[in-house]
Amino acid sequence: MSAGVVATVKSKLDIVEIVGESVSLRKAGTTFKGLCPFHSEKTPSFVVTPARESWHCFGCGLGGDIFSFVMQREGIDFPEALRRLAARAGVEIDERTGREEARRKRLRDVLEAAVAFYHRVLVETRYGQPALDYLRGRGFTDETIATFQLGWAPDGWETLTKALRAKRGATDDELETVGLAVRGRRGTLYDRFRGRIIFPIRDAAGYATGLGGRILEEAGEPHAAATATRAAVVGARDGMPDRGPKYLNSPATPLFDKSRSLYLIDRARRALRKTGRAVIVEGYTDALMAHQAGFTNVVAALGTALTAAQVELITRYAPSIALAYDVDPAGQSAGTFGATELTALIAEVQRSGARIGLTEVGVVRLPEGRDPDEVIRDAPATWEAATAAPQPIIDFLIEYFAARHDPRTVQGRKRLVEAVAPTLRRIGDPVERSAYVQALARRSGVDERAVLELLQRPAAARPGGEDPGATGHGSGRFTVDAVMAARDAIDPLAAVQTLDPIEQELLGLLLRHPDRRAALLDLEPAVLLTTPARELWRTVLAADADARAADPTAPGAPLEAVLPRLDPELALIVRGLLLRPGPEVADERAARAVEQCLINLDRRHVDEELEFLRADLAELEARHDATGRAARRDPQALAALHDRIRLLQRERADLDRRAAAATMLARTTTRTSRTPVGEPA
Repeated sequence: MSAGVVATVKSKLDIVEIVGESVSLRKAGTTFKGLCPFHSEKTPSFVVTPARESWHCFGCGLGGDIFSFVMQREGIDFPEALRRLAARAGVEIDERTGREEARRKRLRDVLEAAVAFYHRVLVETRYGQPALDYLRGRGFTDETIATFQLGWAPDGWETLTKALRAKRGATDDELETVGLAVRGRRGTLYDRFRGRIIFPIRDAAGYATGLGGRILEEAGEPHAAATATRAAVVGARDGMPDRGPKYLNSPATPLFDKSRSLYLIDRARRALRKTGRAVIVEGYTDALMAHQAGFTNVVAALGTALTAAQVELITRYAPSIALAYDVDPAGQSAGTFGATELTALIAEVQRSGARIGLTEVGVVRLPEGRDPDEVIRDAPATWEAATAAPQPIIDFLIEYFAARHDPRTVQGRKRLVEAVAPTLRRIGDPVERSAYVQALARRSGVDERAVLELLQRPAAARPGGEDPGATGHGSGRFTVDAVMAARDAIDPLAAVQTLDPIEQELLGLLLRHPDRRAALLDLEPAVLLTTPARELWRTVLAADADARAADPTAPGAPLEAVLPRLDPELALIVRGLLLRPGPEVADERAARAVEQCLINLDRRHVDEELEFLRADLAELEARHDATGRAARRDPQALAALHDRIRLLQRERADLDRRAAAATMLARTTTRTSRTPVGEPA
């Protein structure tokens, strides 16, 4: 992505229009005012300033530009905000990406057409009636069916492909590429989904990416009996199997990657941020029932095995994960293994200081023999209590394996301890680990010292040579590197444009000159103008604190200690700051350059507040009563406004004097260079 894209998007989009989609704004002088959408308030303190293409809330302190507003409102990262706003502005990020995005948009249109087709078949035709009866029988309302666009794929081999060719102009290549059709051995194209309930799968932005299909139950369902004879007669056609497994997802396509997808993430992301906890279930119907009942922090993992990319997606919104898998053996095993791996990831995050927001993992304990959708439908209070306080993973494992291995026998005790030990060994906090060692000793009847001895054995001396679950199909899937690598990338010079120019210069200086940061420990992140800059500064401060704890004489953390703490987007901003052309300041002159940046930040904040207060003053003085006579003014309010404005004007004049003095010094001491500064190794 070229560095000019951000500026082009800003020039083509009106920040008042973008903000006004979610905030009721009214003009106030040269600004627009409204109630802040990010915190509760009754008196407007939220201001949009078109001349600076910025927004700011004087109540909660949030602010920034058009990109940071969309990021804050939608809970998305910068690359996604840039892509979304660029598409809205009609700006091609580059020629290749533009062609690719046009292709993806066409594929999304074809997929959306399929979603609409399957939904109409379900709710408007006799072919979908058995599936509609099934869904209603499972407790789903017509409103839920419509809201989530559930559908029915007819039994015909070419029903969808013919319809989309005729009505939407879809080509065979598009139908096959997006995963709606599959080619037989003779080259004929057939519908991939046949005789299935359809669940549209969307990404966090709400775009359709794939489909999930479920056949009706083989026993006791009206449709199964009706189609059994047909299935036996038709069988396979042109080398194509009849309908395949009970659950079928779209294949990997340019739009869909099962390992990076979560069902209902688009509906859940705001609730995840609000509650701080993601509840993960196995199936589509579990997640749907939860949302229908108002439990909107629930997503489904599209299968039993979580992936690193899914964990990364969840932790963008919530630091706590609660696993609520089905009670069948497959579900229980998946829940056990996933929780064990996530516990290991938490320990790795704690050791490395990586910027992954995962702090807790637990297991939702439901009544014996009840699946999530049943509990949600029949006992919502039970579900609410269970998901609000998930059971810590070690407690769950002790109970789970104690039920499988009788602790009344010697072999049962041995297997119980050996089964729990791998996860226990991965807990990073020594106090927490000690407490669970005691709990395991009590439940198993094994002396605490024997448990500790087992935990401390080298891997070669452990049963089987290694930790169960540490090898095999799940090895390493939740490492820090795997989770961090799951994020999308963007060109550093484009990423750095999310920062205000003042921030770019200030943070660039502070990154290159760690010794200057020691004097700025009291620089609050909220003083900076954009959200990415604030997050970057918080991370730098934390790295500096750790460096000084290890060595009190350290001037600040070096770049190689800062970069591993950053999420990929912030790391790209840092690289962009180091690559951007700009002033090369000698170490002894950096203090004056930093001071100039801080003065400019202060001037920006004073100017914003002056504009806000002047608009308030003009509004108060212009207020009239119903008869047109000047309304009775509040003298105290007027006096307070005038006093505050005069104070800010004096502060602004003082800042101007300081800025002039700093500029004069800088002209004699700063050498300007257009040679980019290289990245650290």
